Amino acid sequence: MSGHSKWNNIKGRKEKSDAERSKIFTKIGREIMVAVKEGGANLDSNSKLKMAIAKARQYNMPNDRINSIIKKNSEIDNSNFVEQTYEGYGVGGVAVVVKCFTDNKNRTSSDVRYAFDKFGGSLGSTGCVSYMFDTKGEIVVEKTSNFNSDDAMMLALEHNAIDCEDDEVFTIYTEPSANAVNDIVSAFEDAGYTILSSGVEMIAQNYITLNEHQRETFDKMIDKLNENDDVIDVIHNLEE
Repeated sequence: MSGHSKWNNIKGRKEKSDAERSKIFTKIGREIMVAVKEGGANLDSNSKLKMAIAKARQYNMPNDRINSIIKKNSEIDNSNFVEQTYEGYGVGGVAVVVKCFTDNKNRTSSDVRYAFDKFGGSLGSTGCVSYMFDTKGEIVVEKTSNFNSDDAMMLALEHNAIDCEDDEVFTIYTEPSANAVNDIVSAFEDAGYTILSSGVEMIAQNYITLNEHQRETFDKMIDKLNENDDVIDVIHNLEE
């Protein structure tokens, strides 16, 4: 999750307009498509698909739509689609990683480069900024009125968590694998906790601040990238 305030990002997600939510559903649909392409449609044997479906439900994607995407992509050949990652800098030196899933690398590369160039950024080579992030499993748990941090931490450690963070929300970090994330999610849901978000995330080691004008320009670049249906996720180290 980009930036420091996970709770603000989660609240923002819940307040998306219908148009924005439709765009998010398209991107999550691509993630489900990737998972089915790589591991098939069986949830018991495809941990990546299980994690993608959990994410879809956290965004309130209807089950009918989820099942339709799985069925469709089980029946068609998606071999022409590939995962592609782009790295670069936004205005003010903010590190940006753009994850895509595309059937036309030339088109996607051109569109991503245009977004960087138009708003004062620069697209770099593979690895130019990814070293500034740590990849971890991240599960965010809601802190309800009867939430007990010690109990939550004990449960997390019992299921091989590597770290926990107790703030406005309770965040659990795991090894960066779908299996590790799914194990924690299942344990906490079985124990009655509410999972706000979960997934394998790139987490910035340090954050950068921008002035108001720079922030406005940077936000426009992120919006432009997110308009692209080929773009699944945009990760950055801007201080929220």
